Amino acid sequence: MRNQRFFHCPKCGGKLNYQQVAEKQRLVCSNCSYIFYENPIVGVAAIVMNNGKILLGKRSSTTAYPGLWCIPCGYVEYEEDVYDAVRREFREETGLTIEVERVFTALSNFHNPNVHTVGIWFVAHVTGGTLLAGDDISEVGYFELEQLPPLAFPTDRQVIELLKNESKGFN
Repeated sequence: MRNQRFFHCPKCGGKLNYQQVAEKQRLVCSNCSYIFYENPIVGVAAIVMNNGKILLGKRSSTTAYPGLWCIPCGYVEYEEDVYDAVRREFREETGLTIEVERVFTALSNFHNPNVHTVGIWFVAHVTGGTLLAGDDISEVGYFELEQLPPLAFPTDRQVIELLKNESKGFN
């Protein structure tokens, strides 16, 4: 069984316990029978290419996976549109403003057993700003797809492999 992350019912404050519900273990309140659905957290990332190189950020010492690199990313805030979220996160981490062109892919992230996230990677291009590391990133740079620094997330490796295999190129 997985680690329990939630212990109290958001409706009445009663104790949550795992029980079999519709062929799945779910948290159920022992007081009011409320079923608490553990939903994944949504993350967004922007793929920005320049002359065949991908923009990556080095994760700062205050984040998970410090010193490793990633496609600039972050979490979607409650009541925030995913397109607004990717523009905000990219600006916070790189100093650049972007225009989103399209969704590239969406993947489930299972690398952290304590947190299940679903990531949405967007293809985007820079429309303004000055490249400067910020927020959770200590350094930014463009890298050849075949010469990448150590990456923080297995899903970023998957995305980069998809980029390599995509028939139409980016600039």
